[in-house]
Amino acid sequence: MTTVEIAPKVSRGAYELVYREAGSGPVLVMLHGSGPGVSGMSNYAANLPVLARTFRTIVVDMPGFGDSPEVPYTKPYPEHAAEAVVSLLDDLGVDKAHLVGNSMGGFVALETAFAHPERVDRMVLMGPGGIAAEIFSPPVSEGARRLFDFMSSPSEAAMRAWVDTMVSNPASVSEEVIRERTERALAPGAIKRMRNVFASLGKPSAHGPMWTRTGRISHRTLVTWGRDDRMLPLEGAFFATRRMPNADLHIFANCGHWAQVERKEAFEALLAEFLTAP
Repeated sequence: MTTVEIAPKVSRGAYELVYREAGSGPVLVMLHGSGPGVSGMSNYAANLPVLARTFRTIVVDMPGFGDSPEVPYTKPYPEHAAEAVVSLLDDLGVDKAHLVGNSMGGFVALETAFAHPERVDRMVLMGPGGIAAEIFSPPVSEGARRLFDFMSSPSEAAMRAWVDTMVSNPASVSEEVIRERTERALAPGAIKRMRNVFASLGKPSAHGPMWTRTGRISHRTLVTWGRDDRMLPLEGAFFATRRMPNADLHIFANCGHWAQVERKEAFEALLAEFLTAP
């Protein structure tokens, strides 16, 4: 995987956030998922140089992940993280931005669009959380079970077992990524921070579950899903997009939960085409 070295910056608005930025043009904010050892760059480092050719691309460490400090979670994590996205836009003087979110990051993008619709332009959601109700799939997926296994007994072997469920082809994930994520996930306090995030998801939202609200999110949206996703199964894609008034759906073959990794070039081209189309 090709990566890029970009010095981190710190936003000190209502939320303190670490982020990387490259390129110029329409603003594109990249929101990562919630797995062990995750950061903005662990999700998107290889995509940033390509996307920066067209967009002012901002890769964020969401609260409690990467190098961004956590906050007390008085409501579900995605609602806090949505406030953090708006805080970052305020700090940067950006009125409106495109949002790209993978997994939990997709959930955060939807919460941002719901609570602050005027701050969001278009969205690209990659196997997003929060918008599917399990009808045929088990309530706890294989990927989620491996994630909880890691949290209860963290090790590099447990990390590899979890990563195996994130992709269709494990060879698509480099040793460098696995090592970096393992180091971050095993750092002091990292497991506790991740547990706090997942515990917050049990708190009731004042607005109801996200899947009950998607019909009220009218932003132009591209939902992408890996056909072989073992974290959030493909059936969730159809439930989600049927309710969203302006959502298109693209299914990637030979792809799991990380389209930006396994179908990198196709994902980047599809994203750019969707976000720049009239």
